[in-house]
Amino acid sequence: MNFALILLILLLVSGAVWAADAFFFRKRRAVDASEPWWVEYGASFFPVILVVFVLRSFIVEPFKIPSGSMIPTLLVGDFILVNKYTYGIRLPVANLKIIDINSPQRGDVMVFRYPEDPSLDYIKRVIGIPGDKVAYQNKKLTINGLPVPLEEVEDYLHPERLYYSEQFIEKLGDEGHRVLNDRDAPAFIPHPAQFPNRGNCTYNSVGVICTVPPGEYFVMGDNRDNSRDSRFWGFVPEENIVGKAFFIWLNFSDFKRIGSFG
Repeated sequence: MNFALILLILLLVSGAVWAADAFFFRKRRAVDASEPWWVEYGASFFPVILVVFVLRSFIVEPFKIPSGSMIPTLLVGDFILVNKYTYGIRLPVANLKIIDINSPQRGDVMVFRYPEDPSLDYIKRVIGIPGDKVAYQNKKLTINGLPVPLEEVEDYLHPERLYYSEQFIEKLGDEGHRVLNDRDAPAFIPHPAQFPNRGNCTYNSVGVICTVPPGEYFVMGDNRDNSRDSRFWGFVPEENIVGKAFFIWLNFSDFKRIGSFG
């Protein structure tokens, strides 16, 4: 369901009703006459829909985390807010950038339209920016020939499934974040897709090496052995970007997560 398109249609319809009443029908009604039901409802909904549309399209948008690919940073059931203007102002529905502000940086948690099905929104961490050479070999990350700092910490217990994953603090840029690896998961990437610019990637028995094309990004989930990401389906084009995730505003299963990020 394209909620942005539905919201735009509702805005246009309610706005047309409000304008028609304000500039035409109201002048022709008797002073003591009541408003027709379609005017009462349509015109009263217009300012509410307008506020929601502006907030959601240009400022922040809520999302719910549907899968465990970003564990332990984001858990299934987290409701998050996404900053819609950090990476530039875009036209609603068309997602066409009209004002350039910033570009995604390594380490950002980014929401984007899934390249294989743009009707779906995905969330992953930005690993490689245009021009980077990203190597994920034997579950170790290297960018432009430099190993990404990795500090091993205590194992992570998955409460729902009652098993442990190896846990590390990975540092991209100035900030560290936690990532998980499963000891028994293979290092190679099974069945990668035939995605655009696949020639920029080399697959081997211990992982993948990719050079990120101009205007595209390489992303990965923090739950490294349980995430289908750029290693499998390729790069995220700039035009698919939705925004930067920054805040957990609700989790019905764990209220302590409210106000945090990871």
